[in-house]
Amino acid sequence: MSQRLEAQLAFLAEADRLKSVLRASKLIDNSRHENSAEHSWHIMLYALVLADQAGPEVDIGRVLRMLLIHDIVEIDAGDAPIHGQVDHAAMAAKEAAAADRLFGLLPPDQAREFRALWDEFEAAETADAQFAKAIDRVQTPLANLANGGGTWREYGVTLDQLEARVGSPIRRAAPGIWAHIRPRIAAWFSANSTD
Repeated sequence: MSQRLEAQLAFLAEADRLKSVLRASKLIDNSRHENSAEHSWHIMLYALVLADQAGPEVDIGRVLRMLLIHDIVEIDAGDAPIHGQVDHAAMAAKEAAAADRLFGLLPPDQAREFRALWDEFEAAETADAQFAKAIDRVQTPLANLANGGGTWREYGVTLDQLEARVGSPIRRAAPGIWAHIRPRIAAWFSANSTD
């Protein structure tokens, strides 16, 4: 077996650990917490299905690649719930170290390519990354609407917090999606005030 193939298989074996990283969010049926691998698959499906909501400059193939690898760092760093109490600087350092280690398992050309995609997603400066971030943010609010509030109840989330942390990136890159779901979200918060 070639050294390149051995490195690729080692990375793939390590990536299996993402299936064991539980997220704060629950499945739509509220039966259990989703894992990060499920989340990555599901938001890739969201991006594929909702590709017509992206701007013309967005390359959905690149978005799918970003979404596939964006949470792989959670193998080492764990999940940081968007509404949880998190030291963002410390978490960013943990995630960068995880990216170094995990992508470093790959052959050098793939390591550079995957790390560049991950860095681009994290920076959210390109149209592709902004749409990927929007799609990453849209799944959980839809699940929370379907399962009675989910993490909004658990973390005491307000509509203003949701607007800032979730609505802003969705509105920026997928305004049609936010315009469609925001009234439903506002209605839920109006009926279920966490104050």
